[in-house]
Amino acid sequence: MRAAARPGRAMTLAAADRVELADLVARYAAAVDDRAFAAAAVLFAEDAVLAMPSPPAELGPVDVHSGRSAIAGALRAVEAFELTQHAIVGQVFDGDGRSATGRIACIAHHLGRRSSGEPINLVWHLRYADGYRKQDGAWLFARRELSIDWIETRTPRRSRVPSWSEDD
Repeated sequence: MRAAARPGRAMTLAAADRVELADLVARYAAAVDDRAFAAAAVLFAEDAVLAMPSPPAELGPVDVHSGRSAIAGALRAVEAFELTQHAIVGQVFDGDGRSATGRIACIAHHLGRRSSGEPINLVWHLRYADGYRKQDGAWLFARRELSIDWIETRTPRRSRVPSWSEDD
């Protein structure tokens, strides 16, 4: 059963489609944090596009990567950090059951080190503008554009990264 159309919306999605899209978004975040780049790439259609910023100079999506292999390679950028954690804080989906769009809000933590060796947490407050396509009964990313709204720097106290001090 489909929900009634809401004002300002051109299309609606069934609840099951919304759940599947939310799962797709969560699996992407988990795969990136786990450094499972091939697993993240297969969440994209073969001809999909991932557009990413080039922080700190460019916070909008300026680097475009097409196809699963290029997307997996682009995601390897997180290897520059010791840990990452993507927290999805909001998601809105619209579509018709064959294609959909999404606006995903996320806070992404990037733990690394300053040139002095001191730990640092770069916190990106970001949004994804997504396009999805249902293919062989499964939702996939057709296009994903990442924009950073702002960046914070924090000094973490402790981390599970073994090389960091466990002293409080």
